[in-house]
Amino acid sequence: MYIWKRLMPFQGKTRSPFSLFAKINLLIVVLFIPILIMYTYSNNVTYDVVSKELQISNTKQLTFLSSQIDSRINQMMDFSLILSRDPNVRAFNGLNMWDDRYDRMQTRYVIQEKMTLQTGVTDIWPTRYAVHSQQNEDVIANYNRTTGYDEEYLKKNMSGRWTYGDQGAVSEDELNSFYWFYTDSLAQPGMLTGSNLVIEASFSYENIQNMLDTYKAGGQGDPFLYHKGNSPILNRSADKQLSTELIQYLDTHSPEDTTQDVVELNGKNYLVSSVKSTYLDWHLVDVIPLYQILKPISLSQNLFYTCMILLLVVGISASILLYRNVQYPIKKLIKGLRRVEQGDYSVRLYSKNQNEFSFLFRRFNDMSHQIQDLIENVFHEKIRAREATLKQLQAQINPHFLYNCLGYIINMAQMKDEQAVVSMAHNLSAYYRYTTRMERETSSLQEEIKLLINYLDIQKLRNGRIEYHIDIPEDMLAQSVPRLMLQPMVENSVIHGVAKSYSSGEIRITGERLNGFGRIYIDDDGPGLSPEQYEALNLKMQEPLQEEMGCGLWNTYQRITHLFGSHSYLLFGPSPLGGFRTEIIWEIPKEDTDSHKGNTDTNLS
Repeated sequence: MYIWKRLMPFQGKTRSPFSLFAKINLLIVVLFIPILIMYTYSNNVTYDVVSKELQISNTKQLTFLSSQIDSRINQMMDFSLILSRDPNVRAFNGLNMWDDRYDRMQTRYVIQEKMTLQTGVTDIWPTRYAVHSQQNEDVIANYNRTTGYDEEYLKKNMSGRWTYGDQGAVSEDELNSFYWFYTDSLAQPGMLTGSNLVIEASFSYENIQNMLDTYKAGGQGDPFLYHKGNSPILNRSADKQLSTELIQYLDTHSPEDTTQDVVELNGKNYLVSSVKSTYLDWHLVDVIPLYQILKPISLSQNLFYTCMILLLVVGISASILLYRNVQYPIKKLIKGLRRVEQGDYSVRLYSKNQNEFSFLFRRFNDMSHQIQDLIENVFHEKIRAREATLKQLQAQINPHFLYNCLGYIINMAQMKDEQAVVSMAHNLSAYYRYTTRMERETSSLQEEIKLLINYLDIQKLRNGRIEYHIDIPEDMLAQSVPRLMLQPMVENSVIHGVAKSYSSGEIRITGERLNGFGRIYIDDDGPGLSPEQYEALNLKMQEPLQEEMGCGLWNTYQRITHLFGSHSYLLFGPSPLGGFRTEIIWEIPKEDTDSHKGNTDTNLS
C-alpha cells in the first residue's frame, strides 16, 4: 500500500511513450542524413577523379601504341626509299647493259639479300619487299610469289598510300596485308611511264595482332584496329560478341582523330578510346570495361549504404527494445497501481523477460496477493478446511463396521475362542486409536501400513478367504503422507472386490520410489470394472464432490493434491490380479529426496 501511494503522485507527469519513441527514431534519422550527404558527395568526387585519370591514362597508352605502329611503318617507307636508290637496284632496272648472265644473277642475289637482311633486323615486325622493273618487266622479292611481273597489278595499286587487302593474292599465303607502292617517277602519282622502278612494301595483319596482344597483356582493355568498310583486326583473345556490338556502334558514330566516349552495351558501361594512325588511315580502338574497373568503388559505396541501413535498423530496433523493456513495463506498472488504487486487488503483472522489471512485478504481485488474502479473510478459509478434515475423519468411523466387529467378539466369546476375541479386540483398539487421533494432519507411511495391518487382520478374522501381501521399500516408510491415505483404498478393495466374489480374496499392496515420485499400488482379484467405468471414475476425482460419489476416495484425492501439488493424483485401472487397481502417486518433497537411499524392502503378510 505504501509503494503505490508514493508512486501515484507522479502519474500525471508521465509522458506518452509513443511520443518519446517517435522522437528517438526521428533523432536517429536526422543524424544519418548529413552522413549520407557527405559520403555521397565524397564518393561522386572520387568516382569522377578516377574516371578522368583512367581516360587520360588510356589515351596516352593508345597514342603510344599508335606511334609504335607508325614508327614501324615509317621505317619500312624509309627503307623502300633507300632501296630505290641502291646502285644494284638501279642496275637491275637498267637498259640491259649487261649481257653476262652471271652478273645478272649476282645482282638479283645482292638485292634479295639486302631485303632479307632488313626483314631479319625487325623480327618482331616481319616485312615483305618486292622490286618491280618496268623497264625489264621483271620482279625481285624476299618472299615466294605466285606470279611474276604484272603490269596491271602495278597500275591497280599505284595509289601512293597504304592499302589493305589481299591485292590479288600475289603471295603463297592468303593473309590480308597492308601494301604500299613507291616509285621515283616524276610523273603524276599513280602513272607509270614505262621505265619506272617500283618498290612494293607490305606486312601482314598478324604484325598488328602481335602488338595488340602485347598491349592487352599490360592493361585491362580489349584493343583492335578499325576502319569503316573493312573487317577489323582483333587481338587473338578478343571478346567477339563485344567487338561486334562495338563495331556496329562505330559504324554509326564515325570516330575522329582522337575520340573518347562512355558507351553502354548490354546494360554495362565501357570506355571507348580511339586514335587515328597517321599512315594507315585506320583507328586504333581500345574498349575498357569501366564498370569492372570502378567496381571496387561501387562495392564500397554499396557496402557503406548497406551498413547505414543496418545501423538504421539497429538504431530503430534499439529504440523498440527500449520502449518494450523500459517504457512499456513502466506504463504497465502504473496501470496496475491505478487498478489497486481503485480497489481491484486481483490484478497481477507478468513479464516474459528476466530483468529488474520482472522483479518489481513479482513484488507487486506479492503485495496485491497479501492485500487480497487479508480482505477475503484467509482465516475463514482455514476454518472451513479444518471442518472438511473433521468431516472426513468422522466419515471413517463406520458404525456398521464397529457393530460387525463387536458381534464377532460376542460370537467368539460364546464359542469360548479367547484367542479370536483377543486378536479382534487388539486390532480394533489399535485401529480406532489411530483413526480418532486429530492432533496431526499427517503421519508417516509406516504408521499408515500398521493401520492397514490392523484393518486387514480384522477383515481376515471375519472372512477367512482374505489373504493380503504388503511390499513397501524401507526407504519409503519414513515418508510423510496425509493421515488415512491408504485405508479408504484398501477398504474399497475389501467391500467392492473381495466381498462381491466367492472365489476372490487376495489383496496386494506394493510400493516403489521412481524419478522423485512415490507410488503405491493396491490390487485385488475381484470382478473389477469395465474400461468406460474406469474412465468415468478417474474423471469424477477431478470434479466437485457429488452425492452419489463416495467421499473417502474423493477426500483422499483432494488431500494428496493439496499437500503434494498438482503433479500428485489417484489413478484407477485394471489390476494384474484380474480385479481393481488403485495407484497413489505423489511428488516427494526435495527435503525428503536425499534422506533415505536404501533399497531394502519390508515384506509384511
